[in-house]
Amino acid sequence: MQLLPFTFKRLPGGRFLVVNQSGEYAFLNLDKFNRLLSGKRDVMSDDYLDFKAKHLVASDDADLAIELLATKLRTRKAYLTSFTTLHMMVVTARCNCFCDYCHASSLDPEKRDVDMTWEIARKTVDMIFQSPAPSIKIEFQGGEPLLNWDIVKESVLYAKHVNRYAKRELDFVICTNMVLVNDEVIEFCKKHGVMFSTSLDGPKDLHDSHRKSRDGTSSYERFEHNLALVRQRMGQNACGALLTVTKDHLPRLREVIDHYIELGFSGVFLRALNPYGYAVTNFNSIGYSTGQFVSAFKDSLDYIIRLNLEGKPFIEYYTALLLQRILTPFSTGFVDLQSLSGAGISGVIYDYNGEVYPADEARMLSRMGDKKFLMGHVLTHSYEYMFNGSVIRDLVHNSCVEVMPGCATCAYQLYCGSDPIRYYVETGDTVGRRPDSGFCIKNRGIFDYLFELIEQGDEDILNLFWSWVTRRSLGDVRLENS
Repeated sequence: MQLLPFTFKRLPGGRFLVVNQSGEYAFLNLDKFNRLLSGKRDVMSDDYLDFKAKHLVASDDADLAIELLATKLRTRKAYLTSFTTLHMMVVTARCNCFCDYCHASSLDPEKRDVDMTWEIARKTVDMIFQSPAPSIKIEFQGGEPLLNWDIVKESVLYAKHVNRYAKRELDFVICTNMVLVNDEVIEFCKKHGVMFSTSLDGPKDLHDSHRKSRDGTSSYERFEHNLALVRQRMGQNACGALLTVTKDHLPRLREVIDHYIELGFSGVFLRALNPYGYAVTNFNSIGYSTGQFVSAFKDSLDYIIRLNLEGKPFIEYYTALLLQRILTPFSTGFVDLQSLSGAGISGVIYDYNGEVYPADEARMLSRMGDKKFLMGHVLTHSYEYMFNGSVIRDLVHNSCVEVMPGCATCAYQLYCGSDPIRYYVETGDTVGRRPDSGFCIKNRGIFDYLFELIEQGDEDILNLFWSWVTRRSLGDVRLENS
C-alpha cells in the first residue's frame, strides 16, 4: 500500500480536511487520520475503501490511480490550452463619474488626450486575433467607455470583420456606469451582440455618495432609468452588475442585496477593495480590514442562502466560482483563481495609449506611476515579444501555487489561485508573503466557511450550492436528488 499525495488542514473539534491532488476532499476524525498515515491498512476495511475511493491511497493499482489523478488535474488546468481568451480594451481614461474607490484612477471627462485613437484600436484588434484561443471576449473598459463611443463602435465592427476569416467564437462586453446609455447605444449593442456590465452600489444614497456624477446630478437616477431601457430592448439578462464593498456597505449589505433583488438582478458579486488608485488615496474614509470583509461576506452569504430557501433565487457569484472549484474538476476561467496565474495567460488589457499589461491590476498600478508589468506597445512590439517576454515569464515563474512558499502545503491550493501583481504591491516582489496577503486571508476565510457548511451536510444548502454550480433551479436539483 502507498500513500498518494495530499494536503490537509486541522479543523475545530479535532477533525481534518484532507484534499488529494485533483481536489477531491474528505473529512476525517483524528482516529481515521492517524489510520490513514499509519501504513497499517486492511484492504477489506471500510476505511481503506474510503481512502482508496478518494485517491488518498493505492495498492497494486498505483499507476492507474496516479493516471486518474493526472487526468483530473489536466482538466483543472485546461484553461492553459486555450491561452488568452479575455481581452480588455481601455478606450479612454476619462469618466463622467468620480468613484471614491475607483481602482483605475479615472480622469476628468474634459481631458481628451487620454482617449484611444483609431490607429491604436485597430492595431489592438489585430493583436487580439493573434491569440490562439478558439473563443475571444473583447471587453471595453474605461474610465467610462461611452465617452469614446465612436472607437467602441468601430472596434466592434472591425473585430467582426476580422472574425469573418478568423472564425472564432466572439463576444463583446461594455463596462459602463450606464449614465450615458441612449437609444443609439442600445440599438447598436442589440444588433451586434454587445452585453452590458455595470456597478451598483446599492440604494440611491449609497450609490450617489460613492459614485458621484461630475455634473452634480444623481448618477443613480440615470442608472436606474437606463438599466430599464436596456432590459426592455435587449432582455432581462443583458446587463450584469457587481458591488465594490466600502466601509459604508459593511453594515448594510443585506439592504444592498434586497435592492439588487428589487431591481431584478439574479445575483451579486461581492468585491473587496483592492490596493490601487483612489481606493488607496481614500482608504481612511472607505477602507476596512480583510477580517471585517470576511465577516460581512459570511453574514451576506447566510442571508442569501436564507432567501433562496424561502423561494427567492439569488446567487453570490464569487461563492459560485469557489464552489465550482471545490465540487467539480473544472476550471472557472476567473483570472484570480488560477495557478499558473491567469494574468496575461487568460486575460490581458490594452491601455488607451497602446501599452499592454497582463491584468487590469497592472494597468491600475501603472496609473500610480509603476510600470513594472508593462509587456510592450501594440504599435512597436510583436505578439511574440509581449506574450513570450520577461513579464509573462516572471509571472509564470512566481505564480504556481503548488510550489510557492505558503501555498504548497495549503489544503485550499487546488481551489485557489495566485495574484503576483498584488503580492508585488504589498511586499515589493511577485512571490510575496502569501499567508499574510489580503488576497490569501480573504480566500482562506471564505474557504473555511464554505467547508464548514459543506461538512455540516445540510441537504438544502448542499442542493442550493449544486444549483449555483450547475446554473439550475433549486427545485430541479432537489427533484434530481430526491
